[in-house]
Amino acid sequence: MTMHFDFTDLQLVVNVAAAQSMTKGAERSFLSLPAASGRVKNLEQRLGTTIFFRSSQGVTLTPAGDAFLRHARIVMRQLEHLRGDMQEFADGIKGLVKVCANTTAMNEFMPDILASYLAAHPDVNIELRERLSHQVVKAVLDGSADIGITAAPAQDRGLEFLPYRSDRLVLVTREDHPLAASESVDFEDTLDDDYVCLAESSAIHAFLLQAAEELGRALRFRVEVSSFEAVCRMISAGVGLGVIPHTAALRYVQDLPIKIIDLKNPWAVRRLHICVRELDRLPIFAQELVKLMQEDASEAAFEGSD
Repeated sequence: MTMHFDFTDLQLVVNVAAAQSMTKGAERSFLSLPAASGRVKNLEQRLGTTIFFRSSQGVTLTPAGDAFLRHARIVMRQLEHLRGDMQEFADGIKGLVKVCANTTAMNEFMPDILASYLAAHPDVNIELRERLSHQVVKAVLDGSADIGITAAPAQDRGLEFLPYRSDRLVLVTREDHPLAASESVDFEDTLDDDYVCLAESSAIHAFLLQAAEELGRALRFRVEVSSFEAVCRMISAGVGLGVIPHTAALRYVQDLPIKIIDLKNPWAVRRLHICVRELDRLPIFAQELVKLMQEDASEAAFEGSD
């Protein structure tokens, strides 16, 4: 059985059944009587059964036709919902925004921003993915992300890079660790110690592995945890060292016996950018998310200057 029919077929069956007349059903469907009759005949042939009883008094549904009518009405309602949703997308008031961000942005900056944004946009959903910075740029380039937050250098790759925030990675040790007396250290000098890190799926995990590999060294992960707080608590328990964003470390240094130490490595200081293909061509609701992120960054910079 070849189940091929279009919206006109469905609408025609509904109209003919409602009017109990092929002629009136054709008129309601804006079809000529021969065209309507031909469509119904072809439909019945494809279904392998009749859907109308025909008589001099008009037409009535067969049992198969009655079942077809129920499904046709369901499909038509779904199509109307689809049409309405697509119109809302076109009008820029409903949609999905795909965002890729590095670990710092995803954990430190985006939660509060998205909470505010989603409260103001109940018809918009966010798909947030954590990626390494170079993967963020690639995702925006290939269209799998609408907005990226990356520490990768701004480059002329057919993308727009908008200044966002600055942050730096720092070493966190227990207060009584030998390195705790240092104001700053080189990452390489920490690699003889065990490390506490975020899970393997996190971007910062892969970043630190890569940094160690470039030095020809291995990073000794003693334990992997799910949050920056857990990293700091494990460090305070003497499990190992950790490298996390400075903004995260500041939240826990007052309550835990840990020490924050600057890293001398240039890669530790990161300038984050918002990355998009063409800001003006994003849907209105996506542009509003970018605007909110920029406003949040401006407020943070102003507070940091006080």
